[in-house]
Amino acid sequence: MNIIIEQERVEDYELTERVVKNAFETAEYSDQNEHNLVSQIRKSDAFIPALSLVALDKDNDQLVGHILLSKIKIMNDNQMVGESLALAPISVLPAYQNQGVGRQLIHKALEDAKEMGFNSVVVLGHPDYYPKFGFKKASIWRIKAPFEVPDEAFMAIELYENALNKISGVVEYPDVFFE
Repeated sequence: MNIIIEQERVEDYELTERVVKNAFETAEYSDQNEHNLVSQIRKSDAFIPALSLVALDKDNDQLVGHILLSKIKIMNDNQMVGESLALAPISVLPAYQNQGVGRQLIHKALEDAKEMGFNSVVVLGHPDYYPKFGFKKASIWRIKAPFEVPDEAFMAIELYENALNKISGVVEYPDVFFE
């Protein structure tokens, strides 16, 4: 399997959304709306084209995965105390899952975000999966989700040492996350 990770192009959008939809079709904790979320994020101010990445299987000339990091704010007493990124969603076609495609997407997205000068990323996800990449419970930094969620499932990662040391508050997602 020859997987390469590159920036999503406008001409990939429709195919990417099909991949996202297929990836979540049988997911246990899914509202089956992730493909629409991707489309809505692209139309928002939170969208960063350079952090919308696709995984391509060069052997089969097929788009097999996608990851999206978008801008969020961390608010404390109605004041922004930090800008961060949300990892949402990450999608891999079922036939390519458990083969390292998601790992490659996450590593590349985090690396690119760091190179662009972003300090941190938050994710709502499986507590056994994301710590492999360095994510820790966001509550360590007193960062909370804006909705009820198990503490161990809401995580953050510092892209630079001590990037979150003086940051605490509630994550404010763009409105498109709730449409």
